[in-house]
Amino acid sequence: MKILFNNLSKKRRQRLTLSIAFLGICSVYGQEKQQDSTKVEKLDEVLVKAVRVDAKSPITHSNVTKEALEKRNLGQDIPMLLNFLPSVVTTTDAGAGVGYTGIRVRGVSSQSTNITINGIPYNDAESLGTFWVNLGDFASSTESLQLQRGVGTSTNGSGAFGASINVLTDAISKEASGEIANSFGSYNTRKHTVKFSTGLINDHIEIAGRLSNIASDGYIDRASADLKSYFLQGSYVDDNTLIKAITFGGKEITYQAWNGLEDLDKLENDRTYNTAGEYTDNNGDTQFYDNEVDNYSQDHYQLHWNQRYNNQWSTTVGVNYTYGRGYFEQYKDDEDFGDYGLEPLNFNGETIDETDLIRRRWLDNDFYVFNANANYKNDNLNLIFGGSFSHYNGDHFGEIIWAEFASQTEIRDRYYDGNSTKNDLSIFTKANYKLNEKISLFGDLQIRNVTYETTGTTSDIVEFAIDKDFTFFNPKAGITYSLNTGNDLYFSYARANREPNRTDFEVDQSIKPEQLNDFELGWRHKKNNFSFSANTYFMFYKDQLVLTGESDDVGNPIRQNVEKSYRIGLELEAIVPITSKLTLQPNTTISANKVDELSLSFDGESQNLSNTDISFSPSLVAANAIVFQPIENLQMSLLSKFVGEQYMSNTEADLSKLDSFFTNDFNINYTLKTQSVFDEIIFSGLVNNIFNVKYVSNGYYYTYDDTWSSSTTVTTIEGAGFYPQATTNFLVGVTLKF
Repeated sequence: MKILFNNLSKKRRQRLTLSIAFLGICSVYGQEKQQDSTKVEKLDEVLVKAVRVDAKSPITHSNVTKEALEKRNLGQDIPMLLNFLPSVVTTTDAGAGVGYTGIRVRGVSSQSTNITINGIPYNDAESLGTFWVNLGDFASSTESLQLQRGVGTSTNGSGAFGASINVLTDAISKEASGEIANSFGSYNTRKHTVKFSTGLINDHIEIAGRLSNIASDGYIDRASADLKSYFLQGSYVDDNTLIKAITFGGKEITYQAWNGLEDLDKLENDRTYNTAGEYTDNNGDTQFYDNEVDNYSQDHYQLHWNQRYNNQWSTTVGVNYTYGRGYFEQYKDDEDFGDYGLEPLNFNGETIDETDLIRRRWLDNDFYVFNANANYKNDNLNLIFGGSFSHYNGDHFGEIIWAEFASQTEIRDRYYDGNSTKNDLSIFTKANYKLNEKISLFGDLQIRNVTYETTGTTSDIVEFAIDKDFTFFNPKAGITYSLNTGNDLYFSYARANREPNRTDFEVDQSIKPEQLNDFELGWRHKKNNFSFSANTYFMFYKDQLVLTGESDDVGNPIRQNVEKSYRIGLELEAIVPITSKLTLQPNTTISANKVDELSLSFDGESQNLSNTDISFSPSLVAANAIVFQPIENLQMSLLSKFVGEQYMSNTEADLSKLDSFFTNDFNINYTLKTQSVFDEIIFSGLVNNIFNVKYVSNGYYYTYDDTWSSSTTVTTIEGAGFYPQATTNFLVGVTLKF
């Protein structure tokens, strides 16, 4: 489960806060223009002020502008566009960056990465994960985003347990404009986007929108994706008021590629093989079900009101309603009647208690959010305080839509049915105080209360009744010391707490929440066009939920609390101008990620492991861009990425190891200025994995006890699945701006 009738005015483009975007993603600390606190801020930017930090803040962060995203926005999802930021590792189920994609930061999964859109939480309330597939082509409606590494500043929604990404959607355009973008590429991938803006009507009202369709056959067999999406906003603005009504959403139909590839021989010799939908017909021949799909729709409705009373005081109010509904469909052969609550059949004296069937597992949910905050600032103090409340109500149910032997079922019968509600209330106060010309202080206090209740049954037809109440206190503090105009030192401490997700409770209802204490120490240097930053982080966990490698009787991965674990790392990044036309932009992360002690059962014996690597946490991640701009309108970039070896399990099992990989992409952009119908015609090209590397960026590891053997000796069976990524592939596009 581009753009407007006229390009943004040159004056407005010149006011953008990031001036260097060589890579196509600018992540350099200190590139933001420092704003005097008495100057008037753009009202659009106030939408995300409560969850963002500025260049002088002691929070480790990267900023990405619209112009940067456009360089490679040819159909791939947002995680893939962020691939070259520090400490980032991305992956995609279908192999080519369209469909189900994921991002890890410092080894932290999407479940632990807080995502907000205009300050509204986007993470799924129950799984805590983020499903970018439901936001097809959202990069085309993104004005900017900020990635905070570590705990970061207080945010709305599920706890940022290692990273947060906050997205600001399109700003108001003063001038009428339009854009048509089309791109095509490998695996029959294509993207079609139309955008428009009326510009400011009577200097106050703007209506803007986007329609997109992205489709791909996928690198993996049958891993197709059909992503339809929209974005529409109506805005009213005057000198001190901004009101935005925004609706956006999408419908995705993706053929499943979730299974990965467990057959190591196929991984070597037939790496695009997809086991999803595989079944054996009555003749013993292997077939593939043609509708083994994930089919999900999600619509968001947001209303934002920003009011500035004077140069010191402003307020922001935001409300949101999200409606999500859909299912994934599967063909299952030889299924036990008992697993679906069916009664055995007696046919000609023979008992029938197995059947081939097609099932759908549904989600139908509503999500409401209310945010409010106030901001006071003067020459020395910038104070923000406010809160957020959200309510989630979700139905989980399953249907059998066809069965060879239907037993007592009727059409639309639900073989399991459950409901979940979750309330999330947080209040915060955060401040930046300029003590003197050298020292700035940062403080942030948040209290968050979460209640979670479930009724009904799980998909395993097991009673599932959870009633949990958590209250978390999340303090943060930091200091920035300016050595001179080109050098800043900073230090910060932040605490985060996070509740378990739905699957954790299904496995163990007594499972405990996690806690993270994060220390960040950094140096930022900038002189002319050269910049360099170094950041050391110390992330110490209490009761972190980690993968054991074990699974329950229906294959759900089991996580358990470990008392102590940690991540310690050094992040380096720079912009190095070699000549006026040639620039390097490297970044490197070196880290150690360890579980102090882990207890598990293997071959019937209890074992204690110590000082093992945390899963999916490579000790070395590096990226670089070599950017050549021979003339003003032409830019070419060689983008390189190295990810060190990593384990998919905290046990460091050999079978769970993912080999290191080194890939290179080539990106080219040429802008043709015209005086005819179009203001600009932009030609873009992207060749991914130009050296045809066969690599795997993600997978899973599992174990279970062999209960079929007649032997009294308990034997633990282990296995692993791998997600092969695409070999050399390309995308080319043309954008018409008028």
